[in-house]
Amino acid sequence: VLTREIVERMVDDIVVVGEASIEAAVQTLLIDAKLLVEGAGATPLALLHEQSERFRDRRVGLVACGANIDPRILSSILMRGMSRAGHLASLRVSITDQTGTLARVAKIIGDTGGNIVETRHQRMFARVPVKRAELDVLVETRDARHAGDIIRRLEEAGFPTRRRSEM
Repeated sequence: VLTREIVERMVDDIVVVGEASIEAAVQTLLIDAKLLVEGAGATPLALLHEQSERFRDRRVGLVACGANIDPRILSSILMRGMSRAGHLASLRVSITDQTGTLARVAKIIGDTGGNIVETRHQRMFARVPVKRAELDVLVETRDARHAGDIIRRLEEAGFPTRRRSEM
């Protein structure tokens, strides 16, 4: 009851912002402003992004506070942000299941300037013919164009490749 009375007296408006905007705001504050905040602390920036017209030609001060964020959530926010920005590409490469093939794929990716973050070599649970395998590779890239260059180089070398987000 006390809270409601205070809100009725002191608050002009209550707004809601989406989870995606809050996630983007946490990432923006961390990367651009070097501030680590939890979701609630990033909400003012999320509102500013979602409803920028509301604040046009006005001076706005944001209170960004609270760093009580779960490390797994923070990690997920950063990785998803890198993926959206084109700095991470999840690729599926079709390969022959023979000695040295994985090394050839890794060399092509490295020679093209990509950094392999994670790999998963599937030969038994994927729907591929005998003597073939699927290689799922998470690659750190400069941008989406760079990821496209890596895919092109792999395909030129005889490794059919597609982005996993396109499957």
